[in-house]
Amino acid sequence: MDKLYAVVDIETTGNGHKGQKITEIAILIFDGKVVINEFTSLVNPEQNIPPFITNLTGITNAMVRNAPKFYEIAKKVQDITKDTIFVAHNVNFDYNIIRDEFKSLGHIFNRKKLCTVRLTRKIVPGLPSYSLGNICTGENIPINGRHRAKGDAEATVELFRRLIKRDNQFIINAFLNPRSRQATLPPLLDKKAVDNLPEKFGVYYFKNVAKEIIYVGKANNIKQRVISHFYDRKKKEREMCLETAHISFTETGSELLALLLESSEIKHRYPTYNRAQKHHREAIGLFSYEDQKGVIHLAFNKLKLTPNPITTFYSLQECRNYLEILCKDFTLCPKYCHLQTNVTSCFHHQLKDCKGVCCNEETPENYNIRVLDAISSIGTGAKNLVLKESGRTKNEIGFALILEGDYKGFGYVDLSQDASLNNPEDYQFFVEPKKDNSDIQKILASYLKKKEALKNLENEEISI
Repeated sequence: MDKLYAVVDIETTGNGHKGQKITEIAILIFDGKVVINEFTSLVNPEQNIPPFITNLTGITNAMVRNAPKFYEIAKKVQDITKDTIFVAHNVNFDYNIIRDEFKSLGHIFNRKKLCTVRLTRKIVPGLPSYSLGNICTGENIPINGRHRAKGDAEATVELFRRLIKRDNQFIINAFLNPRSRQATLPPLLDKKAVDNLPEKFGVYYFKNVAKEIIYVGKANNIKQRVISHFYDRKKKEREMCLETAHISFTETGSELLALLLESSEIKHRYPTYNRAQKHHREAIGLFSYEDQKGVIHLAFNKLKLTPNPITTFYSLQECRNYLEILCKDFTLCPKYCHLQTNVTSCFHHQLKDCKGVCCNEETPENYNIRVLDAISSIGTGAKNLVLKESGRTKNEIGFALILEGDYKGFGYVDLSQDASLNNPEDYQFFVEPKKDNSDIQKILASYLKKKEALKNLENEEISI
């Protein structure tokens, strides 16, 4: 065999992936039959080893105090693994930590990889567990020093030797082919989970071993989008993929409904690896009231404290910006719109932009006429819309429903049913109710803007 393999195992300061440092490393150079070279060393991680890690590995702070730091062994690691294929059990864990150590030193570490977890899944399918300990127990492979770098590396060499002998379908060569999708699949994920994904619009869910949702994404082609995560080299993506053990999905029939479902699911489930759209901003309600002087105020407060609001906003700044426009368009007083507080008369009066209701130069009756006009103008843009899209099958349509400017949710109806629905209100019986929020409004605004830009709506009705 002309290939050389660097079978690697490392011990670290933690069991996660962020900020870990190496405490021990073993590299065995294997030609497919025998080990022809090796390097093993404790490593000073330059940080404390937690007690639970010491209990697991037996490596103490005292043991590594005088050990070389990684930068002192980096050249040896670089040289001994040169022109080899990097092999490990759950290869991305060991490889990424070593690569990050080199990156911190300003160097690039780049090797072809093989994962003995994925190889064993393919060559020896159906095992109840693919952890190194359980596989070695089933294969009667001794481990002389479990959770120590050399002991685990030697066991991995023997496991790899047996996999080579059983590989009568050239699976190892397929994994080494850079075009092979299998070479990049997360080690905890069964290939069938990816093979069974549809190439359609929808939302997909990455789940950990406990089947907890750790990421929600939308896609125009679910399978292609999921696979693209496995090729992403960003640290966050690598960490997420290492945790992914299960994938599920929901078809939506269209990109719009996928976007709406994704946004709703992120806010409902708070997945670990979703950052955008994760935080829910409390809605602001705009309302009016008349004070003892007879002046009508426009005021705002949290929606849950505002019964029957005139309109709703999804950020305080959005609300204030809107009120400033009303003040300008209808010559309203910012004091009585609660934009300027703790003032006797508003600053706008000095600029001649307020007619003086705040300093008794205008009567409440005259001022209130403009306030009522402003209130009447609010909501004139509110529409009842049924945004129709493709369904999940040829016999249905998908739609998003907006009533009086508020998003109500989305749903699906059979084509035969759609013909009998005459008003937007009729569609609410087929809607899965969803909450409106600023992210949803952005999605809908962008969708409507694109539709308007196409100007091909004569034969495509998007509203009723």
